[in-house]
Amino acid sequence: MSLVSTNKIDANKFELEIAADAAAFEAAIEKAYKKARKKINVNGFRKGNAPRKMIEKLYGENVFWEDAINELIPTVVAPAVEEAALELVATPDIDVTAVNKEDGVKFKVTATVKPEVTISDYKGIEVSKNVKAVNDEDVDKMIESLRERNGRMVTVEDRAAAMGDVAVIDFEGFKDGVAFDGGKENNFELTLGSGQFIPGFEEQIVGKNTGDEFTINVTFPENYQMKELAGQPTEFKIKLNEIRSKELPELDDEFVKDATDFDTLDELKADYKKKLEDRAAQTAEMEADNALYEALITKMSAEIPEVMFEHKIDEMVRDFEMRLSQQGLTLDMYLTYTNTDKDAFRKTFADRAANEVKVRLALEAIAKLENVEISDEKVEEEINKLAEQYKMTADQVKSYVSPEAIKADLAVAEAAKIVKDNAKING
Repeated sequence: MSLVSTNKIDANKFELEIAADAAAFEAAIEKAYKKARKKINVNGFRKGNAPRKMIEKLYGENVFWEDAINELIPTVVAPAVEEAALELVATPDIDVTAVNKEDGVKFKVTATVKPEVTISDYKGIEVSKNVKAVNDEDVDKMIESLRERNGRMVTVEDRAAAMGDVAVIDFEGFKDGVAFDGGKENNFELTLGSGQFIPGFEEQIVGKNTGDEFTINVTFPENYQMKELAGQPTEFKIKLNEIRSKELPELDDEFVKDATDFDTLDELKADYKKKLEDRAAQTAEMEADNALYEALITKMSAEIPEVMFEHKIDEMVRDFEMRLSQQGLTLDMYLTYTNTDKDAFRKTFADRAANEVKVRLALEAIAKLENVEISDEKVEEEINKLAEQYKMTADQVKSYVSPEAIKADLAVAEAAKIVKDNAKING
């Protein structure tokens, strides 16, 4: 193999001319023949034993050329890319420009590479960190949430239904006086105000008493999934069988003892306040980091190939699919439930993907400028951490992610630390 020439044809594209000589081509043909002969029948020979020359005579000299070229490609392209010192960001386009047994094979490879990045003034970036103050109202909300989780449903007999109640109802829907499919249910438990039913339905149950039988009138939304009902006025015959309301426990030390690991309400409030303050500090730290990175990418100049954004979106989609699978769902199921197509779904990741790609490129450029060096010991330490985290062996971790990739990630992390340590963070 020889790299004949390297030509830059665009900001992030190179064209490589590569040649595989006659000997390399012959070796690839022989390899292709040995793989294919098991499937070839030739009269006078047992299956798989026909000589190559005989097969070529029957089917043409070039019968194995296509397979041979496919054998050659991985052995010639990767070394040529390495020799040209190119860092690819996508699978290259490969064209065969010439092929014959005397001269071998010539390839033209079009490669998209990582962009050249320039960055300056990345030290001393000024951002604000605003930590939200925690007040008694915030603590009270957490305590009310605890009471809600520990409440019990009781039957209401001394008043009419109100928002927030659970109404146990029989209902049947009619359009133009005719009952429609899916519009009937008995002893259905409907939380009033939940928005579970179409607009206007739940509101018309409010004020009714247990045992009441009545009719309500509603119009289905224009975008309702059942087209025969979309935008149509309908009536529902309702019987209110029962009204249930959540009874909350008394807020005192006894409740705290029963529901938590604390002995008093004051202890619980103090714990909730500390948790909220820690959360507020973390949120402020994250927002300040985001602001810092947003400012950082304005200091960078680069012509970024679109394929890098698309690959990052692919990565995000795969991650989303994995999390869905843990819930027993597929992406197709999710798209159906949310009435979204795949293109629209991918677009939801576009801004975040673009931002992450830009930040990564900026930090990689800083790591180079700062001569960040990551030792093999640090890489091994990180591999062992990952192994412990995911309950794997170090070798298993290496089968999923290369030490080189880990080294690159650690260099980026070090660059991020440099930016943050030198930033002016107000607040």
